[in-house]
Amino acid sequence: MSPSLDSPGTELSSLLQRPPETPAVYEMRSLHTDAERDEAAALVQDRQRWLTMRGLPVSRTDMSALYRAPQARPAGLFEDGLLLACMIPQYAHGLGWGEGPCLFLSCVHTMPDCPDDTVRLITLWASDFAARLAVPLVRAEALARRPLNVDPIAPFLRRLTDMGWQERGSGIGQRDEQVARLELTAENRPGLSALISCRVHEPQSAADSRTVS
Repeated sequence: MSPSLDSPGTELSSLLQRPPETPAVYEMRSLHTDAERDEAAALVQDRQRWLTMRGLPVSRTDMSALYRAPQARPAGLFEDGLLLACMIPQYAHGLGWGEGPCLFLSCVHTMPDCPDDTVRLITLWASDFAARLAVPLVRAEALARRPLNVDPIAPFLRRLTDMGWQERGSGIGQRDEQVARLELTAENRPGLSALISCRVHEPQSAADSRTVS
């Protein structure tokens, strides 16, 4: 999960009160076509340049290539056809940290200069999606090179905590890099479809995805 340094944008609570017959403002959907995967890869590259310019950590892995790999099953968050964020949802039973099965959000990137509301939308969707998959937790990782209280991403981690995520310390992550470990409780959100429609396929196994390079 890549950090944002921006302040929160518009409030989401009013959008959650939209009448049920109104089309959802946002859509989370699987990326099937080459064009969609290329768009996600371009967003990742833009985001990594943005992070580098601000002295924030960037993965040594070619993240954009992961989105083009035929065996990957990426998803994207859209607003009126505009890609706001992309990720690779996975089902994991063991990540080397944490106990029990989870929905693991791998390779999460948001549009450069994107407000915190985008991360909040991902948080709401992920907790609901995990609940519908009957897994109790969502987990994610954010690159962190220093102790978490002094790392440049510390403000971002505090905002995630305010959104309901819990820090589970730091260690070596899925891509063999130092990360902050994050965990979110699954929660059914019956009214969320009025805000975010969901057309995401069932995630692949995180163990299977390790062959993606």
